[in-house]
Amino acid sequence: MPPTAKVKEVEATLLDRHGYLFGRKIQHSWSPDLHKLIYRELGLNWAQLRLDSADMDQFLRLVQHPSFYGASVTMPNKVAILPHLDEMTEECRDVGACNTLFLRTSPTGRRLLCGANTDVIGIRNSFYHNVATPASVFHNRPALVIGGGGAARSAIYALRKWMHVTDIYLVNRDQAEVQTMISDCAARGYGTGLVHVTTVAEAQTLKLPGAIVSCIPDMEPRTDGERLARELTDAILARPGHKGAMLDMCYNPTPFTRLASVAEGLGWQVILGTEALIWQGLEQDTYWTGKAIGELPVAKVQAAVAAQVAERSASRL
Repeated sequence: MPPTAKVKEVEATLLDRHGYLFGRKIQHSWSPDLHKLIYRELGLNWAQLRLDSADMDQFLRLVQHPSFYGASVTMPNKVAILPHLDEMTEECRDVGACNTLFLRTSPTGRRLLCGANTDVIGIRNSFYHNVATPASVFHNRPALVIGGGGAARSAIYALRKWMHVTDIYLVNRDQAEVQTMISDCAARGYGTGLVHVTTVAEAQTLKLPGAIVSCIPDMEPRTDGERLARELTDAILARPGHKGAMLDMCYNPTPFTRLASVAEGLGWQVILGTEALIWQGLEQDTYWTGKAIGELPVAKVQAAVAAQVAERSASRL
C-alpha cells in the first residue's frame, strides 16, 4: 500500500466515519473546515481528510474502508472519477463532472459509488440568497459565463435550468474549448442560446447581462487568448445600463479578486466565491448525513465563513 494511503487509514481510525477531499493543490481549501464545523454541531465524530492526489487506483482502494462516507472531488479528478461510478445524479451526468461522491446500497446489498454535482446548487443558491430581487436583476435577461471548464458547464446548467435567463454569453481564452463546451451542453439538453463572444466590438454591442459567473483563476493573463478574454470581460462590465450581479467562483487564496474589484467599481453587485462554497458544501452534507438543509447549522456555517472572509479582508488593508 502506498505511504499516503497508510497515513490516511491511520487518521481514519480516530474517527467514527471519514471522507476525503480528493484532488491536487488542496492545502488551502476551506472544505475540510466547513464540514468539520457541521459535524461538530451535529455531534458527529466525522471528518473530511485531505488527499492531495490524482491516483485513482489508490483512491478507489481507500473508499472501500467500512467507515468511509463519501468525498469532495476536485481538479483534476472531477471527470476522471466518472467511469468508476455506479450511479449519477441528473446534474452530474448532464454537466459531465462529479464533485461529490456518496454511497448507496443496491437492492442486493451491494455498496454503490454514486456521483453528484453540487456546484450547480452552489451557483444557483449564491444568486438567490444574495440578490434581493432576482426578477428584476437577472430573470429574462442574458447571462455571461467566463471560462471553459467543468465549473463553466455547471454555471451554464444552473443558469439555463433554474435562473430564467435568455442568451448565455461565453468568454474564454481557448476558442476550441468553447466550441467543445457548446457541443457538449447541446448534446445534454441545455445548450440553447449559447453565444460565443470573440471580439471587443461584439462585446460592446451586447445587451447587458443580469447574471455573470466567472470560473477562472485570479491570475494575470500570460497568453494572447487570456489577454483577449480579459478585454472582452472588461468591455462587457464597463457598458452602461442596468447592472446585475456577478459571482466570482475563485476564492483561493482570497475571494477578493481583481475581477471582483473591477466589477464592484463599475456598479455590479459582487457575490464572493465563498458563497458558492457554502451552498455546495451544505448540499454535499445532505447526501452524506441524510439530513435536509434545514437540519444543518446553516447560520453557523455562514458566520464562520464570514469571519474568515473578514480576516482576509483585514489582511489586505
